[in-house]
This record gives sequence, structure tokens and C-alpha cells, in this order.
Amino acid sequence: MRIRLLAKKKKMPDWVTTGYLDYAKRLNDDVRLELVEIAAAKRSKNSEVDKMKQQEGEALLAAIHANERVIALEVGGKEYTTHDLSQQMNDWLQGGKNVCLLVGGPDGLSKDVLKRADGLWSLSALTLPHPLVRIVLAEQLYRAWTL
Repeated sequence: MRIRLLAKKKKMPDWVTTGYLDYAKRLNDDVRLELVEIAAAKRSKNSEVDKMKQQEGEALLAAIHANERVIALEVGGKEYTTHDLSQQMNDWLQGGKNVCLLVGGPDGLSKDVLKRADGLWSLSALTLPHPLVRIVLAEQLYRAWTL
């Protein structure tokens, strides 16, 4: 199974790339984690939030493959324990589809993206910065898969 993580393209500090890659490389051939960076909408001091979310949402939707199960990371989504996530990953594997995880921009995900999602997942009730989301997500997928 391939899990594609679609996230905003941004120059990340070296420690983020190192942390993400460390966990992504630990996954075996049964589960591969791939980062796909999506260009963020151009922002300015006078940018309209809804317009930015819409533009970023369109870019995310365009990057989803037709045969993928889509899971949007959303603060109001389902929270998993590590054991629950392990079972969920087994279910994804048994379902025969690759998985696409969506991380929104600074203003969240558009309504169209949330409608397209097959499920919503909350990593935490806290708002996490994008660099940490990449590492936490990779680590939790690795930890759950090793159970």
C-alpha cells in the first residue's frame, strides 16, 4: 500500500526533513509513505481567506488519484489511539486502495476537499504547525504499522 501525504510546499528546516525521512524510510514494502508537496496559494496582506482555501483546495483535489482512499487531516476528525490506527491501516491495506492524506494550508481545508474526503482524521485537538505535522504523521504511521 502506498500512502501519499499531500501537504503545502514550503522550505522546511533540515530537522523536519531528517525527522520525516527517518520514519518514512522505516516503513517496509507493504507500506510506503510518499510526500507530495502542493504549491500554496499566493498570499498578501489583503488576501481573502475563503479564496485562498478554495485555490489550495483545487490544487489538492487535482493531485488526488482516482483510485485512492482520501483522508483529510481535520481538527474535527476522528482521533485514533495507536492501536486504533494500526487496525485502520490494516483495514486500508485489506481494502486494496492506496491512501491519500491531505493537510490543509494555514486556514484549513476547503469545503470541497472535505466533501471529497472518505474520512477525517484529527492528529490532535491542538493546532500543530506544518513542520511538526509531517513528523508526527510519519512517526505515528510507522509506530502503528509496527504493532
